[in-house]
Amino acid sequence: MNVSELLRKLQAEHDETAARTDQLREQIEQFTTALTEAEARLIELTTTRKVIDGLTPSGRESAPAESTTVYQRIVTTFNEHPRAVFRVRELHEHLDLPTDEPSTNVTRSRLGRLVRQGLLEQPGRGQYKKRT
Repeated sequence: MNVSELLRKLQAEHDETAARTDQLREQIEQFTTALTEAEARLIELTTTRKVIDGLTPSGRESAPAESTTVYQRIVTTFNEHPRAVFRVRELHEHLDLPTDEPSTNVTRSRLGRLVRQGLLEQPGRGQYKKRT
């Protein structure tokens, strides 16, 4: 095999790999969009359920999921303080949540989802505020 043939084969493999990379990037964009839409819909459904639960007679026991309640409390906090910048630990203290590492990691993950959904933004590392 001569150098020209080797370069031709290398270029062909490069072109195939570049095309596959572009396809994968497009799929990632589609999945990211679908995930964002599904998470936003989930929040809408959870809010609707809370409203309906609030309108139902109190004789019926309804127990909203703990994570839903925390998500709503987080969103409400940022809505009540639209210019405030919170760190996870400060947010936990504000919401009277435990400040141990596992709890703050869960909240950090929740805040990341809210950033991806476009509800919050990160002005700095570890800082979160309401998107304006």
